[in-house]
Amino acid sequence: MKKVINVVGMSCGHCVKAVHDALSNKVGVSSVEVDLEKNIAEVDFDETKVTLKELKNEIEELGFGVTDK
Repeated sequence: MKKVINVVGMSCGHCVKAVHDALSNKVGVSSVEVDLEKNIAEVDFDETKVTLKELKNEIEELGFGVTDK
């Protein structure tokens, strides 16, 4: 399943890398693309192994916000 997560608070390449690395390390995630200009993370994942809520929580634990646009 591919989902787009709106990320609030990213301001640089380090933020992008932090979000990318955190999501990529989750079991069940097959690919992650983070776009600083659009403030999104596009995640392809196996929903039987990880939930969208868990992915959003991972982003929030880094100190970023998550919104539903």
